[in-house]
Amino acid sequence: MNRQSNTYIIGYSIVLVVVVAVVLSLVTLSLSSRQQSNVEVEKMSDILGSVGLYNAEEAAKAPNKNDYVKSEYAKYIVESFLVDSEGNKIPNSEKEAFATLNNLKAEFAKDASERKLPVFVSKNDEGRINYILPVYGAGLWGPIWGYISLEQNLDTINGSVFGHKGETPGLGAEIATPAFQKQFVGKTLFSNGAFVGISVTKGVGSSAGNSHAVDAISGGTITSRAVESMIKTCVGDYEPFLAKYGVK
Repeated sequence: MNRQSNTYIIGYSIVLVVVVAVVLSLVTLSLSSRQQSNVEVEKMSDILGSVGLYNAEEAAKAPNKNDYVKSEYAKYIVESFLVDSEGNKIPNSEKEAFATLNNLKAEFAKDASERKLPVFVSKNDEGRINYILPVYGAGLWGPIWGYISLEQNLDTINGSVFGHKGETPGLGAEIATPAFQKQFVGKTLFSNGAFVGISVTKGVGSSAGNSHAVDAISGGTITSRAVESMIKTCVGDYEPFLAKYGVK
């Protein structure tokens, strides 16, 4: 094999390596973009779900689920913004509000004076307004999170959605089921003007008649308590906003 042939082979190999690298880079970029879109859509679905505006069956039937969810989100989420530690709305923070969901844990961990928390406002076909607050906490085996939607008085809970990273199926994982979540509907966060959150009581029916409590999951008391703590801590951080704009 002469020198010219060697040069040709080396040159061809270099070109091939470059082409493969470019292709792999483009594939990775495409997959990353798709994954990010899926994450965003999941958040949108949960926000809509907290106010009963997400139809999983319709989404599954749609030609493109992501496009369907984004369309429903644009239709029903009429406002989003950040609030500071004094409960003031931060101007022109719509895009930043949704972006904050990507690192909510870090935002809640900041000193109160630096914290900027997202609020989402929905309006259904009947013109009913709800305010949606994200929450984030630690379960038994990993992170838990969710969205609490409030009536216009910013006290009464209209709905909730909770998720988890690795809670035990049939036990703590039950926080993600409608049976657990529907208990929060109609409960209130304030008592005589003071924020009290939502307590979790052990035993079926133990929260009956208590407007500030729900029943714990049978066998999942620790995760249930984690939800209680998550709501009290995270929604509690919104107290200045709730007090400022809620019904006195």
